[in-house]
Amino acid sequence: MRRALAALAAVLCLGAAPAPLMCGPVNLAALMSATPAPTLAVYRLFTDEDAAHPNARVTPYALNTPLFSDYAEKSRFLYLPPGAHAVYRPTGALDLPVGATLVKTFAYPADFRRPADKVRVLETRLLIHRRSGWVALAYVWNKEQTQARLKRAGPRLDVSFVDVHGQARSVDYKVPNQNQCKECHSLSGHIAPIGVKARNLNGVFAYAEGPENQLAHWTRTGLLTGAPTPDKAPRTAVWDDPAEPLEARGRAYLDGNCGHCHNARGMASNTGLFLNLEEARPARIGLNKRPVAAGKGSGDLEVDLVPGRPDASIIAYRMASADPGVMMPELGRSLVHDEGLALVRDYIAKMQKPAAR
Repeated sequence: MRRALAALAAVLCLGAAPAPLMCGPVNLAALMSATPAPTLAVYRLFTDEDAAHPNARVTPYALNTPLFSDYAEKSRFLYLPPGAHAVYRPTGALDLPVGATLVKTFAYPADFRRPADKVRVLETRLLIHRRSGWVALAYVWNKEQTQARLKRAGPRLDVSFVDVHGQARSVDYKVPNQNQCKECHSLSGHIAPIGVKARNLNGVFAYAEGPENQLAHWTRTGLLTGAPTPDKAPRTAVWDDPAEPLEARGRAYLDGNCGHCHNARGMASNTGLFLNLEEARPARIGLNKRPVAAGKGSGDLEVDLVPGRPDASIIAYRMASADPGVMMPELGRSLVHDEGLALVRDYIAKMQKPAAR
């Protein structure tokens, strides 16, 4: 039924009948308006009502190592206004122009062993670059999967699925409220993009016309200027690719899941624990570093990261918890990421002690 509706919408957009709401170019005026649209469809970021087909100038992308969100599947897109382009930066997020919009949709298949069947779309988040700065909005999809409406308060959604091992699981899924968006996306007190760093985009994406490195594709199509060739650009490791070095994968996972707060300009800067990939000082990445506050969150452990001893490391302890007063990250998940935890524990277990000075 959804495919039939999408096909019908495509016919209508070609002029066979009065155009529905999603037809025409992206509604840049609505994106720039101080009053958010009540529904996602108003922006015309997609050409079909279930947001499966991006409009012109809306480009899909993926991250080498993304944030874990209770096993939700995510699809990401970048919209750039006509004549605009992103500018390469070797560190931090790309320089995105006013009007740029980052789109991220969260969904769950009923059974992860058949990921294309019976997919339930939960929400679509927008991060819009307006002249006053970045604005975060969340649109929640109805049960019929035909409309996504603006929700500011952050509703809870009951989600059930079967995981890749055939185990039935449930999630108390939390759509972030506006204050929570500000916490994760805070950089020196201002909302900013997180994932669209050159190093996290430096990987191959399966475009409709064939696979291509994303930095190369964006440069070739005029979306990005100033970028070197991919082999000369920084690159985040793919956390679940066993062909890549363990240390690179462990650091990449902590960067993607913790580094947006745990950096010198993030919400957790006061901890002195900096888990972004650019940080290289042993104490700053947690090696034998005592936490600024002890108690329940530390599990009576003494330091953040003990080389060779994951059971003695606070980082691993907090990752292994689903207790809201203990777990890290503290937002965006309610389940333990078993695979991510196993990676970080292995990374710590095989870590060599720093040489004495």
